[in-house]
Amino acid sequence: MTLTPRPRTSPIPRTNPGTASPPHHENGAWGFVIRGLLAEPRALLRVLIWSVVEAGPALFVGQAVAKAIGNGFAVGHPWTGTAWLGALALVWAVAAIGARQVVLAVAATVEPFRDRLLTEAVAGTLRHAANAGRPPGSEAVARVNLQVELARDALAALVTVVRSFAFTAVSVVVGLAVLEPLVLPWVLPPFVAGLLLFAVSLPALARRQRAYLLADEATVAATAELIGGLRDVVACGAEERAGDAVRARVAAQEAAGRALAGVTALRTVALTVGGWAPVLLLLLAVPWLGRHGVGAAMVIGALTYLTQSLVPAFGGLVRGLGVSAVRLGVAVDRVLSTASTAPPVPSASPERADVRLRAVTAAYGPDAMPVIDALDLDIPDGEHLAVVGPSGIGKSTLAAVITGLTRPRDGTAAIGGIRADLVDPAARVLIPQEAYVFRGTVRENLGYLTSDPRPPFAPAMDAVGSAGLVARLGGLDAELDPAALSAGERQLIALTRAYLAPARLVVLDEATCHLDPAAEARAEEAFARRPGTLIVVAHRISSARRAGRVLLMDGTRTRLGTHDDLVHGSPPYAALAGRWRPGS
Repeated sequence: MTLTPRPRTSPIPRTNPGTASPPHHENGAWGFVIRGLLAEPRALLRVLIWSVVEAGPALFVGQAVAKAIGNGFAVGHPWTGTAWLGALALVWAVAAIGARQVVLAVAATVEPFRDRLLTEAVAGTLRHAANAGRPPGSEAVARVNLQVELARDALAALVTVVRSFAFTAVSVVVGLAVLEPLVLPWVLPPFVAGLLLFAVSLPALARRQRAYLLADEATVAATAELIGGLRDVVACGAEERAGDAVRARVAAQEAAGRALAGVTALRTVALTVGGWAPVLLLLLAVPWLGRHGVGAAMVIGALTYLTQSLVPAFGGLVRGLGVSAVRLGVAVDRVLSTASTAPPVPSASPERADVRLRAVTAAYGPDAMPVIDALDLDIPDGEHLAVVGPSGIGKSTLAAVITGLTRPRDGTAAIGGIRADLVDPAARVLIPQEAYVFRGTVRENLGYLTSDPRPPFAPAMDAVGSAGLVARLGGLDAELDPAALSAGERQLIALTRAYLAPARLVVLDEATCHLDPAAEARAEEAFARRPGTLIVVAHRISSARRAGRVLLMDGTRTRLGTHDDLVHGSPPYAALAGRWRPGS
């Protein structure tokens, strides 16, 4: 058994710029989006109805301008022209009301979608953390806080621009057909060509946008990882190498941004072909249209349709769909890729309380050097083991690994043949140095972990040594105020609670450090007589003397044996025992 750290040249971020991105499921992302939209049919219906009202100017603007000129100003009837422009202003006023209602209806559609996506993100992050046995990383926080909001904003923008373009395009085509059908052959072909060009560029744009977002997330993760291990980086003199690793991520993000910018240029080409080419062709066709009886007022009305309605709507579609749709698909896909993590295996109850560690390696953080390295340990069912060593050597980490609260970086930990983190929490008890006592009665505090309808409070209190404390507090039905208890009194409450628990594995992580030596001895001896396995992270050398075996952790290797064996055979243990006060 060893605790020797593995040699490392430098604790730099483990991310690799060349690592392939994880597989994605765009179809699943868009399926989630569509289901989210269809889940709010009333809100969608409101969006459609008010979009018709908002699109009124797009249908009427060309007609109004053409009539104002042709039937009014051009023929000496200014009041007629003014009346047509006034009617157009009235249509704009009604459309403003419709636009406000569209915003409210879009919000009623998008906010429930955001709530469902956030629920998926949080649930997936928690499942992933439970499976990994460690808290979520910075990329998970970014996914919840940034990508969910990005998806919400992108969906709102997408719904807004798509329905605006659809209603505006239909209104313009209908308006042009009513105003002058001869204009359509000069307008529709380039418009459709630009629309097709934009549609063809979308897949490449989606890939580049996804690559950029992934590169951005990787840069954040690599930077956070470097900061987390900064002390080790400086201690190993690896500043340059660690900086190179992060700079590589930044360079990859820059390259992804440049590639995205190149594809984004196609949006400008599509807008030019589909939006401005019809205007140019219409101007070039003026002589031909004049020979076929199309007057100047009609041409100006057609140009008004194009410049005031179609070109802005097409530009909004190109900018909105080209950015928002891609961001929406990528953000939802990234969230769902975490949400699809399988839930942890249900907990199991072992029949035995033996502990088995194989090649266990653990550290205080993902970038820190191990405090436990390749440790093998067998603790038979029913044994009383003490763990000793200097402060900060990893004793509490070992206790957390044994009880399944921390999953080791490498290796396995098992209780009764079951992986420790999958063991039913009722099968083991870990009491830390700072005991937990909650507001409530003494009875509620002591019986919190037992399912026995009539727990044997009196024998437990007598065995652990808390009977006098409970009597001073006013009995089992007295109300407890944790702030009014001393640290030692809180430890006695927690010890009695653990004694009454059904768990066959008890780990006391300096859980008696605030008790005097006699009270500590009484409590430990009570747990030693109790059926099951007892592991004591020792605060005093007397705990090691009472144990059947002692595990010494000294930072370079472990030694296992009885107290007497280690005193005579292990100089580090003898020195450690000598620093404890005699009789302690």
